[in-house]
Parts: sequence; structure tokens; C-alpha cells
Amino acid sequence: MKKLLYGAALLAAGIMTMGGGVKAAALDNGPNCKAAYSCDYGSGTVIYAKEETKRLPIASMCKIMTLLLSFEAVDSGELKYDEMITVSENAASMGGSQVFLDAGLSYTAEELLKSIAVCSANDSCVAIAERVGGSESAFVGKMNARAKELGADNTLFANCTGLPKEPQYSCAKDVAAMLRELLKHEKYFELTKVWMEDFHHPDGRIISMTNTNKLIRYYEGCDGGKTGFTNEAGSCLAATAKRGDMRIISVVIGASNSKSRNAIVSALFDEAFNGYEDHIVLKEGEEIDRRASVKGGKVKEIGLCAASTLSAFGKRGETGDLTVEYELKELKAPVNVGDEAGEAVLYRDGVEIARTKLIAQEEARQYSWWDALREVAKNWN
Repeated sequence: MKKLLYGAALLAAGIMTMGGGVKAAALDNGPNCKAAYSCDYGSGTVIYAKEETKRLPIASMCKIMTLLLSFEAVDSGELKYDEMITVSENAASMGGSQVFLDAGLSYTAEELLKSIAVCSANDSCVAIAERVGGSESAFVGKMNARAKELGADNTLFANCTGLPKEPQYSCAKDVAAMLRELLKHEKYFELTKVWMEDFHHPDGRIISMTNTNKLIRYYEGCDGGKTGFTNEAGSCLAATAKRGDMRIISVVIGASNSKSRNAIVSALFDEAFNGYEDHIVLKEGEEIDRRASVKGGKVKEIGLCAASTLSAFGKRGETGDLTVEYELKELKAPVNVGDEAGEAVLYRDGVEIARTKLIAQEEARQYSWWDALREVAKNWN
């Protein structure tokens, strides 16, 4: 079988030898790019911003939205990962980054999504868009509608690939918001962490895919992201990294080259991990020190736990005065494990900064008249 080499070189220019001094210098006097943005994933707290709302071309970073809509289509049952998708002439004709799909051949949705996440395949993008939207133009309409729902008001998509087409733009802040939403899908991490893998065509051809995001391999904790490059957009990268319980999102638009964009994003990560902390007050699934009363139940009260982690993000040593208040519902039996029972609200210096739902850890069955009769009989004896 003939094997075609595809993707960027294994060693992005300068990545392996890029020392801490180079990364630190990337932020001196402001990063050398058109726009940059960095924030905490959990709270959305801004860590760094440069021209974060300026409307700019973002090249293939627009595939963040393409992937998001695809995963949401799976969640809704509209699409299945093992579903076979037949490639159209239109999809097969895409230029730029591609895995050289042939019109008329069929691939699983998962194979196509992986090629988008790993090597930014334009042909796979259009094939997925046509399947989910009915046509690429209809899918683009969904992209723009979803962007509005996320509050990405400085974003307008003209296609699903990011190939040059006017009018089309976004901004660093909006890209971060879209990536933040995408990161809610565990399947994304499974695909985007692939470093090298062969893409098998039904006709026997094999394309070697290499991840375009070199930080996946060369930055500690980086486990996701999307690169982009066109002459108009310059070198772009939106990436995420996690260390301990803290996850950071960093975006750069319009760097001079891939080495520069990698250095800037790495420096943004360093600034966050070295200078900030995420002080966890309640962990997801952790039982709180309050119990909820239940009316009409065989038990009078039940234990509760946090539905998601409640934490305060901020500069190291500056978490402030943190307090938690519980807003409990009036519960009536029956109550099942997992039922919502109220909320935990986190305050910093008296100001609300986060909240999470509280869920029942125990069940409370309804107290029936048979239970009452048995209790009367027991007391009588």
C-alpha cells in the first residue's frame, strides 16, 4: 500500500529547545501578535488580555465551533460516532489541510472528527458539516447561531473550515469562550491528544496524521487545542492545559510564525500556573456538613453533596475571605439519590463569585399509611 506523509514536521521549529527564557520573553512589552487572551476554565476569570475583542480572521480555529456542533449533535442523538458518512464532491474538493477524502467513499463520523481535531482536515470538516447541517451553508448558520448563544458577539463564520472568505472574523475572547464550551465534551480530549496516527481509507490508502498542536507533546499539562494559519490570519493557536485541579485556556491570533505562537501560549500558561491558584472549597461529589430536612418521608433528613467543584480562582495568596452559604429546597418525599436539593453559594469578601447545585446522596421514601399503622401497632405493643 502506498503511504502518503501528511502533517507538520515532528519537531516544530524551536519547540524542543525553547527554554524558559524564550517563553518568558514572549510576554515582555506585550506578546508579538495581533491579539491574545488567557483565562481560567472553571470561573472564566481573565488572566491576560490584549486586543481581546478585536475582530480578526482566525483561520482553522473556527473548527472549534465545527467540532462543538458535531459533539452536540452526538449528544442529542442526531449523529453517531460509528455512523458511515459518504463524502460529497464538494467535500473532496477542499484544498489546504486535508486527509484526501475521495468522493463517494464512506467513513465513520469518528474518523472524520479525529482528522479534524488532529490535523485540521478541511475535507473532513465539510463532510461532517454537510451531514449535520444538510449543507455547509446551513451548518454555518448553526455555527453563527451557537456563537450568539455563547455571547460571542464579535464572531461571524462564512464557512466551517476557516479558509479565507469574506466576511468572516472572530476575536481572542470569543475563541476562548468557544473552546471553553468544547472542553465540556470528554470525547474531544480523546481525539485531540492523539500525536501521530494513520488515517485509513476504504480503498487501502493510508495517510499519516500528525497533530498540528505541538504543545500537546511539549508543554506539561497541555491536552487540547486548535491551531490555524492563513496569510490573512497569521499563526494562531487556542490551547488548554491542566495541572492539578486548575485548567487554563490561552489564545493567540496573528503571531509571526508557529514558533512564536507556541512561545506566547506557553508563556501565558506559565503566567497562570505560576502566579494563580484555584482554591477548592467543595469538591464534586463531596458531602457537605449540612443535611436537608424531608417532609413526609420515612427518614427525616438526608445527606447532600456538591454537583460540581466549587472553587475560588485568583492570584496566589490573595483568595480573600471565602464563605459558603447553603440555599436548601423544601423537600417532600419521595426523594431519590441525585435529585436536586438546593445550591451552595460561594462568596469572596461578601460578593458572590460561584455557585453549584446540591444533590441528594440518600433516598427518602414516602411515609405511607401502612407505615403509620405499623408504627401505631409497635407503640401499642
